[in-house]
Amino acid sequence: MILVRSLRFCLAINRTTCHPLQFSKMDLCFRTMASHIVGYPRMGPKRELKFALESFWDGKSSAEDLQKVAADLRSSIWKQMSGVGIKYIPSNTFSYYDQVLDTTAMLGAVPSRYNWNGGEIGFDTYFSMARGNASVPAMEMTKWFDTNYHFIVPELGPDVQFSYASHKAVTEYKEAKALGVDTVPVFVGPVSYLLLSKPAKGVEKTFDLLSLLDKILPIYKEVIAELKEAGATWIQFDEATLVKDLEGYQLEAFTKAYSELESACSGLNVIVATYFADVPAEAFKTLTSLPGVAGFTFDLIRGEKTLELIKSSFPSGKYLFAGVVDGRNIWANDLAGSLTVLESLEGIVGKDKLVVSTSCSLLHTAVDLINETKLDDEIKSWLAFAAQKVVEVNALAKALAGHKDEAYFSANAAAQASRKSSPRVTNESVQKAAAALRGSDHRRATNVSARLDAQQKKLNLPILPTTTIGSFPQTIELRRVRREYKAKKISEEEYVKAIKEEIFKVVQLQEELDIDVLVHGEPERNDMVEYFGEQLSGFAFTANGWVQSYGSRCVKPPIIYGDVSRPKAMTVFWSSMAQEMTKRPMKGMLTGPVTILNWSFVRNDQPRFETCYQIALAIKDEVEDLEKAGITVIQIDEAALREGLPLRKAEHAFYLDWAVHSFRITNVGVADTTQIHTHMCYSNFNDIIHSIINMDADVITIENSRSDEKLLSVFREGVKYGAGIGPGVYDIHSPRIPSMEEIADRVNKMLAVLETNILWVNPDCGLKTRKYGEVKPALLNMVTAAKKLRAELASAK
Repeated sequence: MILVRSLRFCLAINRTTCHPLQFSKMDLCFRTMASHIVGYPRMGPKRELKFALESFWDGKSSAEDLQKVAADLRSSIWKQMSGVGIKYIPSNTFSYYDQVLDTTAMLGAVPSRYNWNGGEIGFDTYFSMARGNASVPAMEMTKWFDTNYHFIVPELGPDVQFSYASHKAVTEYKEAKALGVDTVPVFVGPVSYLLLSKPAKGVEKTFDLLSLLDKILPIYKEVIAELKEAGATWIQFDEATLVKDLEGYQLEAFTKAYSELESACSGLNVIVATYFADVPAEAFKTLTSLPGVAGFTFDLIRGEKTLELIKSSFPSGKYLFAGVVDGRNIWANDLAGSLTVLESLEGIVGKDKLVVSTSCSLLHTAVDLINETKLDDEIKSWLAFAAQKVVEVNALAKALAGHKDEAYFSANAAAQASRKSSPRVTNESVQKAAAALRGSDHRRATNVSARLDAQQKKLNLPILPTTTIGSFPQTIELRRVRREYKAKKISEEEYVKAIKEEIFKVVQLQEELDIDVLVHGEPERNDMVEYFGEQLSGFAFTANGWVQSYGSRCVKPPIIYGDVSRPKAMTVFWSSMAQEMTKRPMKGMLTGPVTILNWSFVRNDQPRFETCYQIALAIKDEVEDLEKAGITVIQIDEAALREGLPLRKAEHAFYLDWAVHSFRITNVGVADTTQIHTHMCYSNFNDIIHSIINMDADVITIENSRSDEKLLSVFREGVKYGAGIGPGVYDIHSPRIPSMEEIADRVNKMLAVLETNILWVNPDCGLKTRKYGEVKPALLNMVTAAKKLRAELASAK
């Protein structure tokens, strides 16, 4: 059953008001318990912000309509937290797109191509930076640390003229205050902002971004002054880069920045927040010595070693915001275990200086469990989404203050015991099969060069072969068909007929465009991970467990609660159907084990690699069934391999070893003539290129265009790559249509560092989020560019 107090909070989710008098006197006396939330999801319990954004972008609603939806969401969140009794409630964690982009706007660091002429930055400029527009491309987007959230990378250089150009933080603080809620304004800290930035185009790659610190700190001071004037008493700077491997001069920048801000922050209590990993010893020393800082937030879920540093060297008189409630997963907190940790910390920092917190922003978890009406009661009792985690934080704070809710703790203990003993969690045959994998490295017997020769004889592809990454636009009609089938409003026969017609349309379009290796467009799939998880054992699914990935794009991660296996074939029916529609090669499309793992809420009762090996065995069965069905090109996407890389270099080798091994397990049994592709999405691949080579795929398609061809620098520096490779030639996350000349120019840059016989031509990523009016001309330009370059290469011979 759902815990009673969680339910009470959940019921507040859709209220527009949450007056203190709605709570009992007992509740009110706990309202100032030492509890803190790092940040909260923005999209809303039913993705209200997503729909408002997309309506605005499509010109179907006004800016005022969008602002009204946003204001209602902010109001609801603040009132919920206040009603439950959270003391330190965040503001300025809401965003129309991304918090780093918000900081870029605040600093007026708008790249010149957007023709911004100063003043307060409006939606036109803001969304052009995020999404591009008809004439200029978007700014680069990359993964936020090791999460599936993406941020917009600032483009900086010595000539950027910073100015206070977005008053969002102050406006939102005042907005909350007018509702009777005093909040803690939250900012991306100045040093982390610069460390997450990149040199703008035309700026030397060696440019020291930290040299801009003196230019941005005056803007931060202006904001701080306005917040003080508005009545703020606390302020939070997120300096998450402190968990990374930083050099001495980078650590010195933190000391410099906070020394410079100290006088401006006089009268304010400053919190510096870190999350996602342990804080290294040197960084911990720097952090806890920062001048003018009242308290520090630590992730004690992923930062277990930090606990030892706190116990041995936490400074006296400072506040410790202890992140004991997991902000990145959906499992109910082990309240008894967390309380034990908190009580040990209380003896170190003092009762009045210990604050219970989340491990990081709740942005990375689902919004509210009360909206899950189809999850069975047993699994539901094991879970806590953002709304429930807020209640957990407050319950721990109350218990720490001597007001433990015995019924709440007892129900939590029962749920913990249920999960440990449930027979549905364990499958002995799966565990044995996964354990047996460790004796081999599962590498295909023939080297990639020989395999490519065998595949070319069979496939007979031209040089610079063209393909797409997998998905085609998901139209309103297509979504309606899937929705009605799921609701049993149409028969299976009607569903199959509709999907078959959509596949035929996609195949026909690709043939008309003269694309060489086709895809079926994935019309039957809601999400590249959820689709597979729904057909694997050990997975559970939510109805509204959405999490923001970037902008309005949300994903609904499956929940891996038990051992994973594949009861039956998952994709063979559709791939075989599509192959029968064409004589050209049709790719079988699968999601790889590492991506399924990294894009799911993963069980926390066994090591992640054990779960990954189980998924790899399930995908291996599917690969071999596709091959038996006559599919000669099989793509196993590992879009999220890089994002799972630990933030500390000392932990990279272990992760890459089991992650790459998991991929190889999936295709070790196929014939040399079966071509194995993989695809990787936005991230910085240069530091793991040797592991990518070690995956031993026949062809890899990889994001390239939005990051200014950063990937190509690896090959310029002498890395030899012998397999097929398709660095993306245009950015699909922007509605902008690239010209044929632009694409040809990109391919020529690739030909300068890669052999002609291994280069493929393809977009950056899948086309699911685009419209056909954008996709058709973009793909036509791509194919035309490839043909033009083939002719030029032929004549050059």
